[in-house]
Amino acid sequence: MTLTPRGVAVLLVAAVAGLGAFVWPLLVRPDASFTPGSQTPLILAGLLVLLLVVVGVELTSSGLDVRALAVLGVLAAIGAAVRPLGTGTAGIELVFFLVILGGRVFGAGFGFTLGSVTLFTSALLTGGVGPWLPHQMIAAGFVGLGAGLLPRASGRWEIAVLASYGAVSAFAYGWLMDFAFWPFALGVYGELSWRPGAGALENLHTFVLYNLATSMGWNAGRALTNIVVVVLLGPGVLLVLRRAARRAVFVAPRH
Repeated sequence: MTLTPRGVAVLLVAAVAGLGAFVWPLLVRPDASFTPGSQTPLILAGLLVLLLVVVGVELTSSGLDVRALAVLGVLAAIGAAVRPLGTGTAGIELVFFLVILGGRVFGAGFGFTLGSVTLFTSALLTGGVGPWLPHQMIAAGFVGLGAGLLPRASGRWEIAVLASYGAVSAFAYGWLMDFAFWPFALGVYGELSWRPGAGALENLHTFVLYNLATSMGWNAGRALTNIVVVVLLGPGVLLVLRRAARRAVFVAPRH
């Protein structure tokens, strides 16, 4: 699907606002003080408004009709149902391949909304609502957004591109989630802690060391899971989604 200029503008605002929810530790003043959940209600409220705007823009631009919204609901429900099967053990998470394939077929706006709604629905079903949820929604939205921006491809080459993106996005998701809570994980006195008075580059270097020491195994497991599931199930799921796209949106699906 091709986004209208208005849709591109809304997605850009959503992406910038979402990224700001993660990179704020690099931008705060040395004398600032924060608590882990203080910014969460504002982030969640702002994110939900942005999601509604994205869907509204897509609807009014004829890029997403009511039947496509039904597809969105079905994919989000399936993703929420399969997510607990992996339970995140050793990084095994089965939810992201649907977000990637949905974004690939229906476009960046759909992918962003699908990722966020899927994580939100899953949290409601499993009781996983907490200060981490807004960040999970934003990060998963980025995964779907990126999938919708991948270059055109077909056949085995497309599966290779999607599997590669699944690996890269798995690490990116893990990095973003770690970055969201790294400032609160160790306090400000540990060797790998965030230091409000340090510069952005110094804190970024410390975070890389922290991430390598604590999360590399989980991120690698998530990446491997994405690769395996996309390779095994990707061709069949893409076929089903593209048939649904032709019936729901009345435009040629992305290849």
